Amino acid sequence: MDESFDLTGCVVAPRAETPQVGGSQQQDRDTVIVGWTVYAPPDHPQMPLRTTDKVVIRGVVCEITGEPGDWGHSPFTGMRGPVQFAADRVTG
Repeated sequence: MDESFDLTGCVVAPRAETPQVGGSQQQDRDTVIVGWTVYAPPDHPQMPLRTTDKVVIRGVVCEITGEPGDWGHSPFTGMRGPVQFAADRVTG
C-alpha cells in the first residue's frame, strides 16, 4: 500500500561530489550536484523512515539512499538532533 505524508520542518541541502581531476566526469566544472541531504525532525509520527521510501523534494521524486541516520541527543544540551538522510533523483 502506498501511503504518502507531508514531512514538514525539514532542512534540505544540495549534496555535491567533486569529480576526479582529469577524470571522465570532469567537464570544466569543479563540483556536481548528486542529490540532496535532508535533515528531518526526529519527532514526526511517520519516523523512522526506511530506505524503500520515496520523497518529493522541490517537485522531484527521489529515493532515500543509504540508511537514515539519527543524530541522537546532544551531550551538551540534551536536545534531540535531526534524522539525516540522502535522497537521489529517481531515474528510469
